[in-house]
Amino acid sequence: AKVHFWWAVISVNVLFFPQHFLGLAGMPRRIPDYSLQFADFNMISSLGGFAFGASFILLTYIVIDCIRNGKPTTARPWEGAKGLEWTLEPKAQYHSFNTPPSRKLIEQESQNS
Repeated sequence: AKVHFWWAVISVNVLFFPQHFLGLAGMPRRIPDYSLQFADFNMISSLGGFAFGASFILLTYIVIDCIRNGKPTTARPWEGAKGLEWTLEPKAQYHSFNTPPSRKLIEQESQNS
């Protein structure tokens, strides 16, 4: 996931950063054909766009891998989680409480576990 993040951040900057210089140099937007002087920056921008698209292929692989091979979560994945949502198992029923538990009971349960 960290590889995807950095790959996406760098490729987005490679995609959009040259476009600032193209705009300052006078290239209009939404044009199918452009002057040859803009070709280098447009090529760099296109490579950044393809790299950004490839980062989403990596993201898709990561998501599918986590769905298929990921380990299930525990009742409290973060240490010190003391909120009401952490008093139940990860797959809680639709109607979990007839009466909401008191804050004191939640704190006692979190100290015991």
